[in-house]
Amino acid sequence: MTRTSERIFRIPDGAPRVRWHVGEWRVAPELNHIARGDRVVALEPKVMALLVVLATRRDEVVSREDLMAAVWPGVVVGDNALTQVVIKLRKALGDTAGEPSYVQAIAKKGYRLVATVRRADETTGAASLPHPADPPHPSEPSPSAPGQASRRALGGWLAAAIVAVGIAVVAGYVSKARGPATAELQGDGDSATTAATVAVQPFDEIDAEPTQPVMARAISADLMTDLSKVSGIRVVGGGSEAATSGATQHPRYVLTGAVQHNGDRLRLNVLLTESATGRLVWSDRFDRHVTDLFSVQDELVKNILKSLPVKVSESETLRIAKRSTRNLQAWEHFVQAQAALLVRRPEQNERARALYWDAIRLDPAFSRAYAGLAMTYALQAQQGWAGATDSALAQAFKFAQTAVEMNPDLPEARWVLAFAHTQRRQPDEALRNVNDALRLNPSYADGYALKAGIETYLGRPSDSVALLRLAQRLNPEAGSLYFLLLGRAYYFLGDDEQAQLNLGQALERNAENLEARVYLAASLWRTGDRDAAHWQVNEIRALEPDFRADAWLTTYPLTDPAERQRLRGALAEIGLSAR
Repeated sequence: MTRTSERIFRIPDGAPRVRWHVGEWRVAPELNHIARGDRVVALEPKVMALLVVLATRRDEVVSREDLMAAVWPGVVVGDNALTQVVIKLRKALGDTAGEPSYVQAIAKKGYRLVATVRRADETTGAASLPHPADPPHPSEPSPSAPGQASRRALGGWLAAAIVAVGIAVVAGYVSKARGPATAELQGDGDSATTAATVAVQPFDEIDAEPTQPVMARAISADLMTDLSKVSGIRVVGGGSEAATSGATQHPRYVLTGAVQHNGDRLRLNVLLTESATGRLVWSDRFDRHVTDLFSVQDELVKNILKSLPVKVSESETLRIAKRSTRNLQAWEHFVQAQAALLVRRPEQNERARALYWDAIRLDPAFSRAYAGLAMTYALQAQQGWAGATDSALAQAFKFAQTAVEMNPDLPEARWVLAFAHTQRRQPDEALRNVNDALRLNPSYADGYALKAGIETYLGRPSDSVALLRLAQRLNPEAGSLYFLLLGRAYYFLGDDEQAQLNLGQALERNAENLEARVYLAASLWRTGDRDAAHWQVNEIRALEPDFRADAWLTTYPLTDPAERQRLRGALAEIGLSAR
């Protein structure tokens, strides 16, 4: 049994092989690797796709939107997906964000490749890439523009590599799930103990239609939600790749799957593997009409739970069986809305809102859609999109409370209520709701992260660190937010070394994170690194030319008076209080 575990570059039969250099590296897109001297570095397919796009448009600033459209064609992904791929590319090239020799981030615009790009045969004695055949000779350049045709030819070959992206079956289920002997994940700052820790990998797609990758990942996300309703299970996101992040321990079990959606048929393969031994614990294959999706999900959860060393109470069984909707079209709108919401941009936020409404019109009792709708308004209020913060928060409360009334066991609705209360500087109500969310879902990484943020706002940053470490283990691929929250907690603890480390990690993942730059500037100033602090101030001005700390603090939900005054004074010292 095999599956499509990742996309790879494959050159179609008869197409030329591409042979070129970026800086000191030889690049082989069809082999998904780069080489320098005797060193060969394998790249993930998305990382190679990003390199090809940037090389094709070398020295141009390519917008994040264009990059996401090129690397994930036909799929809506969040900003963090691109940021993670940029980080991996820089690491492979030996590049840094602070002093880039290859990939430069341009605030509020995108990225550009600053290294030289050339054909392999343009350098005397350049070593050939392994295996690929010689590319065709470029067209003769015109006398008036001797280098233009060569550049066009190179760009054409690079573009051909993008077009040549295909799906290949490259690994079996068991080989991906196998790993070294591992320890059980334990929760810092959380008294809950678990009999089974399960890492649920995002399901893969086979012969994907434009909307199918979203469906595949939504099915695995639904499984995470269902399994999280059982008190004897700790559910971890990110699968086997989580172990490489340094933020998590290996899980006891790994759940993997692949989805194929052709016309009205839905084919689904799922395996549960023991992480330490690679032993196959359970597997199943479904080939059903697409309208049977929800009954398939019910069977999956039931069979997985039978295979795990847990006891499921009657109340937990009832909670699992209670799905927010059984209207397939409404669910599909909801899935698309969730993907749009992750992008965290005003236009995608509006698109998500429209899709949630489409889902609600098809199923007026769809509680998760109401919770998602509430989140679009909460984000609008937090980010200041379209102004009217108070009215946006009022809408967030209204729709989140509607979701709770429809389904009191819905943790997402409690989370949105907690988030909105935080923005209103109502920490007691915020904590009550986030604790309710964690009671309903003890594996809710964002719940622990939000609680950690509230604790810092209340002047208890020492309580935040353990909560955030647990959140990182539960969701190792959460991106910049968790690092920002950790950096902020360490800043108020006076640990500038850890503050700067984590804030730097946040900015590696999202260079436009204004709050991370504010705290990093304050921390650098406090440690006497005046030049670096002023550099961050300039970056803040570039992101938001009219930024003033006093105005920013007016709506900032830091409620502890001493910490608030301390931050105000620090920002005044570095010149952020006035223009």
